[in-house]
Amino acid sequence: MRARGLTKRFGALVAVSEVALTVPRAHVYGFLGPNGSGKSTTIRMLCGLLTPSAGEIEVLGLRIPEQAEALRRRIGYMTQKFSLFDDLSVRENLEFLAAVQDIPRAPAAQRIDELVRQYDFADRQKQLAGTMSGGQRQRLALAGAVIHRPELLFLDEPTSAVDPESRRDFWEKLFDLADGGTTILVSTHYMDEAERCHGLAILDQGVLVAHGTPDALTGALAGRTVAVHAAQPRQAQRALLAVPGVLSVAQIGNALRVLTAGDGDAAGRIRDALSKAALRAEVEASQPNLEDVFVAATRGREDADGKPGERAA
Repeated sequence: MRARGLTKRFGALVAVSEVALTVPRAHVYGFLGPNGSGKSTTIRMLCGLLTPSAGEIEVLGLRIPEQAEALRRRIGYMTQKFSLFDDLSVRENLEFLAAVQDIPRAPAAQRIDELVRQYDFADRQKQLAGTMSGGQRQRLALAGAVIHRPELLFLDEPTSAVDPESRRDFWEKLFDLADGGTTILVSTHYMDEAERCHGLAILDQGVLVAHGTPDALTGALAGRTVAVHAAQPRQAQRALLAVPGVLSVAQIGNALRVLTAGDGDAAGRIRDALSKAALRAEVEASQPNLEDVFVAATRGREDADGKPGERAA
């Protein structure tokens, strides 16, 4: 899947601006960003549900949106609202989705039996979807999205309404699909989920602000993150926010996590600032994470645009 210059305007609003990305086959590729960042709009353009205002899209060798109809038989799509019929049973939901995909009756029954076993519904085939837990509904929605064995699967924030254990189980199912050759594009605002992806694109206000593997993205911030253990963390936070080059200061328990602009001896600069403020603290370098990557990408863009942002987190 490739996109170049992908843009979507709604009147004067630019929801997505000149996004470029490439997703290899059988990869789990993530879109990370807050609500309103353009993730869903981008996914809808990539799968042919929304016509872009500008740009080029090629998915599975097809030009989109010109060949969107041919694409729809080869992809699966799952939204965060789990498109299920609450008054139909587990099996009835799957039978309906198989009929929508024009799967003949005998192969459909065989495929449904396979999915019932694979997604742990053997003892729940007659249960109404509306009576199931969030995690169970999530598994059923995923089973329905792959009933026709799609080559490419789009998932739009599919874990936003389920508990952590269900999220972990769901991701194991995604990697099973990827191992079987399915390419997966998943949007999320959870940092721990983004870390699981083979590749990642970070969107902010419709702009692609960073992309690469999670390791490459975090590795690029080496030397820029510091942990501060201060007796008075709130006072230390206020002091550090006034230091030039400090992008963010987040309190985590009794510690502060500081992200600085540029590379070099961040720990030394932080020690100097705390000493001048007469605040006692232990300062040590820390490993960057994807939250740091996101803050660095978005705050750096704000500074470049001349838009100051709130740096405390």
